[in-house]
Amino acid sequence: MRVAVPSEVKDNEFRVAITPSGVHDLVLHGHEVLVQSGAGLGSSISDERYRAAGATMMPDAASTWAAAELLLKVKEPVASEYGYFRSDLVLFTYLHLAAEAELTRALLAAGVTGIAYETVQLPSRALPLLAPMSEVAGRLAPIVGANAMLKPNGGPGLLVPGVPGTHPARVTILGGGVAGTAAMQVAMGLGAEVTVLDTNLFRLRELDAQYYGRVKTIASNAFEIDTALVQSDLVIGSVLIPGAKAPKLVSNELVSRMKPGSVLVDIAVDQGGCFADTHATTHSAPTFAVHGSLFYCVANMPGAVPATSTYALTNATLPYVRAIAGRGWADALRGDAALALGLNTFGGALTNAPVATANALPFRPLAEVLAG
Repeated sequence: MRVAVPSEVKDNEFRVAITPSGVHDLVLHGHEVLVQSGAGLGSSISDERYRAAGATMMPDAASTWAAAELLLKVKEPVASEYGYFRSDLVLFTYLHLAAEAELTRALLAAGVTGIAYETVQLPSRALPLLAPMSEVAGRLAPIVGANAMLKPNGGPGLLVPGVPGTHPARVTILGGGVAGTAAMQVAMGLGAEVTVLDTNLFRLRELDAQYYGRVKTIASNAFEIDTALVQSDLVIGSVLIPGAKAPKLVSNELVSRMKPGSVLVDIAVDQGGCFADTHATTHSAPTFAVHGSLFYCVANMPGAVPATSTYALTNATLPYVRAIAGRGWADALRGDAALALGLNTFGGALTNAPVATANALPFRPLAEVLAG
């Protein structure tokens, strides 16, 4: 199969969808790998390294997309890429269609077979292709939050760990999943006073046992969120419903009662965000003010650390790419129920119920598609 990898075009997105080791693996299995020239430079991967691994370098985006049978990306396509869509293309990338109505319409209109990293789901409910980027975003969140808290950056001028004789920052994390746990670990390492809220009491018990009570765990509800946030210096939102829009847990009114200069980092921004006032920002302009607080809502946080995230992503995606390329997308999905849940669009129809609900569109049952 011809597997193509274009350069990412989102603002300050430095990741690439495959590493040289991934190219070598696919070529070894008899596939042709086409990589747009310069696609890896942001991740410090030269064209020469791709060539040495067996890739064919393509001159531009148009030729890369046109040659693809299976196209791998990191971030969802942007409007300038919609013209490359076609009905015989299989697109494997993060799509986040619940929060991307325009992209959803474009994929459906072109009849693209769209398989989304973020909705591939194991029987355990784990999300194997979202997890590595959730870990990266989670670990980044306290770091970017601590930076936003500096006075020159619009924050309160508070040092997260404090110094002897002063109070450390109070960090509240909404959601104790992969991203929330990663955020908690770094926030604790920075010396913050950390509280995690989650609706899953079993998960809270795990965190309490694992960290010997060093993190405060609270059953999440509207009252407890309100109580925690008005005392917080930094809030990290990391809630997720696979495929669906994130629930809005923090209202504008609640933000108005938070400490002046408090910082809110929304890791869930790709799925619409869990704060009422969230809107996607970029690495070029990452923050905006709401009342007296500062929101950080960069939609591709892991893009800032591509030397880590590109490799973490390929480690996770390569087995699935190998299956799709080796068996064809339909047989690969029939043989792997987890991968099948990644199918979001096919033949002009949505095949994921939460995505269809978020976009107020009908959907075609996955079983019907695979049976055909």
